[in-house]
Amino acid sequence: MSQSNILRGTMMLTGANYLSKILGLLYVIPFFALVGESGGALYSYAYNPYQIFLTISSLGIPMAMSKFVAKYNALEDYATKEAVFKSGLIFMFGTGIVTFLVMFFSAEWLAQIFVPADGDYSNSISDVTFVIQMVSFALLAVAPMSLVRGYFQGHGSMGPSAISIVIEQIVRIVFLLVGAFVVIKILDGSITMAVGIAAFAAFIGAIASSLILTSIYRKRRPEMKRQLRQSGKTSDIPRRDLYQELLSYAGPFILVGLATPLYQIVDQMTFNRTMGNIGLADISEQLLSIMIVYGHKLVIIPVTLAIGLAMALLPSITHAFTQNNHQEYQSYISKSFQIVMLLIFPAAVGLSLLSSEAYGTLFDPEAISYAGPILAVYAPVSLFFALFTVSASMLQGVNKQNFTVISLFVGLLIKIVLNVPLITVLQAEGAVIATGLAVLTASILNIIKLYRETKFDLKPLFKISLLIIILTTIMAVTVLITRWLVGLPFSGEVTRFQLSVQLFVPVIIGAYSYLWMAYKTTLLERLLGERVRRFSKLFI
Repeated sequence: MSQSNILRGTMMLTGANYLSKILGLLYVIPFFALVGESGGALYSYAYNPYQIFLTISSLGIPMAMSKFVAKYNALEDYATKEAVFKSGLIFMFGTGIVTFLVMFFSAEWLAQIFVPADGDYSNSISDVTFVIQMVSFALLAVAPMSLVRGYFQGHGSMGPSAISIVIEQIVRIVFLLVGAFVVIKILDGSITMAVGIAAFAAFIGAIASSLILTSIYRKRRPEMKRQLRQSGKTSDIPRRDLYQELLSYAGPFILVGLATPLYQIVDQMTFNRTMGNIGLADISEQLLSIMIVYGHKLVIIPVTLAIGLAMALLPSITHAFTQNNHQEYQSYISKSFQIVMLLIFPAAVGLSLLSSEAYGTLFDPEAISYAGPILAVYAPVSLFFALFTVSASMLQGVNKQNFTVISLFVGLLIKIVLNVPLITVLQAEGAVIATGLAVLTASILNIIKLYRETKFDLKPLFKISLLIIILTTIMAVTVLITRWLVGLPFSGEVTRFQLSVQLFVPVIIGAYSYLWMAYKTTLLERLLGERVRRFSKLFI
């Protein structure tokens, strides 16, 4: 796949993921109004274990399928590719059923871990149990659906994944909000029931996405059959060897997919207890919901680019690596890191500077005194998550995927060791700092290993990064001055309107100033290609 195709695929997946994340952020605003911070905490108790069970149910096979398909397409062995896809689909249905049963019947045990029975918490063990059971139904559909996405991505076709991602999110959000509204406002039901309906929405969204992917696959099936007939090959590799190869790719993908949920599970298992030990049990769930639900929704938006880049990058690096084209995959690696810095670093800095304004505008103006500092510390962690995601994908592309097991284990160990001491001293900010140090360490280890294996060119990466840091510093000063100026007319109690003005005006001016400087220094053209010239009139 050419660099222009990689960029197009990246932008397609990134656009879909960004739209999905923006929708995910926007729905949280009315959802917060319906269920509040205690409802957000209750939702997180179910959703983070669900993400872990989902990753276990898929065994990393969807992304491994992407790599597998790319490899055997490069070898023009279409029969092997199709045989493994069909077997993998059956296997995914089986693992989905097994993990659903395990999660459903272990719900009460998980609830007892997250919510101490002797604490003064707003959610009971029975509440948490119910919501975990409701979200577990999604496991029946999501694993096989994800495999089909991986199959299309392995062909370099990002459109089906992009479409299904958006459809899944739209259907899930509509069902979630309508269901929660009906329960609370019409039926006068409990927050627990409303959050349970919201959790069950993951299953409804997955069904909608599966229907879309099935329809696209049926339309493309004749082309797949034509390739098989023209190649004239049959799969002569023993099935056992094929499955072993697929699983060898898949193992590290499991851990990469588990990274964020594992860090958050550590918080869920330790935060409430530690806060209770220092006499702050009454505000524990409030801060926890900010950290892993509402604030996380904002922080994860910059990371979405990295996720799209990683998904588009893996088949391309695998293809170049399979054909022993060193220069090509070295170029992909260097350029990808530069793009991550170009787009995610300034976004992380901007969110950190405007953390109080962002949280107050979208959620609760009265909470910015404690939510703003948490989000300000959390925002830079988005860059570390992005670097980990992209570097892990690159290692998998050059058959060094097993190293991601080591790097994630080291990061997780740092999180476990530091979490309780830092929470004791710094409360919620301590948990965020522990996560940041853990993910940063894992990312550095990945990058060092990647450099040793590929010897990609570091010099342009350092030069570009230095320029991006300089431009971001100028942007940051612009944002701070703008925020101060637009805040001058306001006085007295802080309102949502004031915060929104102090958010959107600096964001627009800061983003434009950064992009203007990046365009004038030819940075945008060097990293994103000549297509950026189409927007030259915007940067006169």
